[in-house]
Amino acid sequence: MLRDKRIALWTRVSSPSCHKEELRDGREMTLTDTEKCKACRNGKGFEVPISMAFHPIVSVGSGKVFAYEALVRGQDGSGAAQVFEQVNDDNLYAFDQKCRKTAIEHASRLDLGDTGSLLSINFLPNAVYDPKACIRLTLETAKKTGFPVSQIMFEFTEVERISAPHLLDILSTYRRLGFLTSIDDFGAGYAGLDLLSRFQPDVVKLDAELTRNIDQSSVKQTIVRHVISMLEQLGIIIVAEGIETQGEFSCLYDLGVDLMQGWLFAKPGFETLPDVRWPDALRSVEESKTA
Repeated sequence: MLRDKRIALWTRVSSPSCHKEELRDGREMTLTDTEKCKACRNGKGFEVPISMAFHPIVSVGSGKVFAYEALVRGQDGSGAAQVFEQVNDDNLYAFDQKCRKTAIEHASRLDLGDTGSLLSINFLPNAVYDPKACIRLTLETAKKTGFPVSQIMFEFTEVERISAPHLLDILSTYRRLGFLTSIDDFGAGYAGLDLLSRFQPDVVKLDAELTRNIDQSSVKQTIVRHVISMLEQLGIIIVAEGIETQGEFSCLYDLGVDLMQGWLFAKPGFETLPDVRWPDALRSVEESKTA
């Protein structure tokens, strides 16, 4: 069932929707709100040059790349931390928009759309004051570059508590527009069962704390086994992230996880789609099947 759903994700067609000129609390847009929307659309307000690195999410079963996660970097390839140091409440909207635009532009130049893989873009829920207003630049950039909207997945981590109705409004709006949705770091912070009971995303990424050294922890194995069972029953695709060792890979493979992400397979490629290194443990399994 999950394999069929992954195929369906690659073939979904999006349909654009119009933007309401009214904010979620019912207020008409003031001049300040209009200017904020303008900044939201053109990405101005965050003048720090940025670029993107791409980190593959691989399908162990098919031997293909399911998605590439876009990770913000400095224009010179410096780490995300140096970029985030320049982000504040005043330029949060513009930063979020600039990241989306830059990710799509780079993915298009790298012909990511032709690979059939998804482009996974991180977004900041608190940077979205109105879902339909703040998605317009994304739609415009995708149209301008020819990148398929149906191959864009938005993932988020609740690093701070935000209004549940607002978050659900964002996710529901994105889904209606044809985008895929993903909850990152599931099992950590606020991204947990309460959110899952209200909204079922296309993809859930297990927090790296659950997968780290899982081969050495029967407790983690029990937790992950039950989480996998729950997500499968809900029809949600599972990604295990933070995979760095052969032991972690083998354990998760035995637990039935097909999609994985981590340095064991590839490091993020700066302005490039990195080659995937398949673990020796997987080759051993495949060889035993054909023996």
